[in-house]
Amino acid sequence: MKISKLAGCLVLAASTSIAYAGPVTLNGSGSTFQKGYQETAIDAYSKTAGVKINYGGGGSGKGRQDLADMVVDFAGADSPYKDPDLAKNKGGDVLYFPVLLGPITLAYNIDGVDKLRLSADTIARIFQRDIKKWNDKAIAADNPGSKLPDLDIVVVHRSDGSGTTDNFTKYLVDAAAKTWTLKSGSTVEWPADSQAGNGNSGVAQVVKSTKGAIGYVDLSDAKASALKYAQIKNKAGKFVEPTSESASAAADGIDVNDKLLFSALNARGDASYPITYQSWVIVYAKQADKDKGTALKAYLKYLLGDGQKALKELDFAPLPRSLRDKAMKQLDKIVVK
Repeated sequence: MKISKLAGCLVLAASTSIAYAGPVTLNGSGSTFQKGYQETAIDAYSKTAGVKINYGGGGSGKGRQDLADMVVDFAGADSPYKDPDLAKNKGGDVLYFPVLLGPITLAYNIDGVDKLRLSADTIARIFQRDIKKWNDKAIAADNPGSKLPDLDIVVVHRSDGSGTTDNFTKYLVDAAAKTWTLKSGSTVEWPADSQAGNGNSGVAQVVKSTKGAIGYVDLSDAKASALKYAQIKNKAGKFVEPTSESASAAADGIDVNDKLLFSALNARGDASYPITYQSWVIVYAKQADKDKGTALKAYLKYLLGDGQKALKELDFAPLPRSLRDKAMKQLDKIVVK
């Protein structure tokens, strides 16, 4: 990640004059998708805020569970709690704060194929192993004029409970409804002959080291591993490359509910990248520790404010202004005792 390059330029924006009774440490875990942003923001913010912040990955499922068990002060997650699980949260009601959007790439490892285009039905058939060769007629139909090799396809997926998996499979449920059979969720029963990696970076490493591999990886990790990735056919029928700009295009006109939950998947618009997903920081509405609660609100304000300036350089998309304003207003709902 581009942490060192960006941290210095954000330090002044992160300065704060909040006084705490003693040393304050905030701990978070979860989404590997937002981990690069968290690391960059923490590096900048903690230098002047007088607060130590730790963020561990582990996947969205781990983050939600850690928060439910009150092991951490905040969770990073790319998908929300399921309604039946909310009652298990030891700290009571939670609030969702969206912090970024970004593309899920279809990263691949095929020598001699620098440009690849894939439609939703083709992706679904690849990942449920209906298509097993790169020169299959369905892939060829998406790539007219391209020379595709007679090479076995190796499907790579997440081994951990993952918001990336949840959003990728939700995209296929929506965009390839008549084709996709594996349903959606943070974990999926993948075909036995597929391979698995832990976290986005783990999937990226398996793809990079395996000829013929294809896996779903966030854009930042795909770039960090120097992987090639496909253009994906969107709802408007256009093949679009995953970029910060195409993710921003997908965010235009999203429907946001009162809890600030939404989906940018399979969005309308010629310029929209169809596998764009979102990530939240989840916190308890009632904060029992005054200093920690105050520090958490201040850090969230930074993530929603000056921290957003770093996102494009990290290959994410900043929040639309209207959504950011709603998230800022929701900070008032955090009650610090």
